[in-house]
Amino acid sequence: MAKKAFIFIISSSIITVLLAGCYNDKANMAYPKAPVCDTTNVTLGVDLTDIMKVSCFQCHSGAADLGAGIALDDYLTLKDFADNGLLMSSINQDGTTSSMPKGAAKLSKCDINKFDAWVKRGAQQN
Repeated sequence: MAKKAFIFIISSSIITVLLAGCYNDKANMAYPKAPVCDTTNVTLGVDLTDIMKVSCFQCHSGAADLGAGIALDDYLTLKDFADNGLLMSSINQDGTTSSMPKGAAKLSKCDINKFDAWVKRGAQQN
């Protein structure tokens, strides 16, 4: 009986050592870094328009019948909402204005940061 226990302990130890020796932690594969959100050169014409095409223009373009008459594809309207704080309040969903996009998931943190950077740089028509 003691011989079986000894063999079991030795076998378990060998298996443990072998399995531990096979471990190879490649941190970049096991724990990939989140993509970098670059807000240094955000432009309305490229970055924000692409986001708005997906998340805003279904309701807030053209006649904007579904969006309370707010046409964000018109620069002057968008600029007004950016300047008076309503744009950021809506997309941050801070509770002081109607949360946007209505009935959909909140924009990603990166997308919100892009809008914020654009607004802080003067909401230029670029």
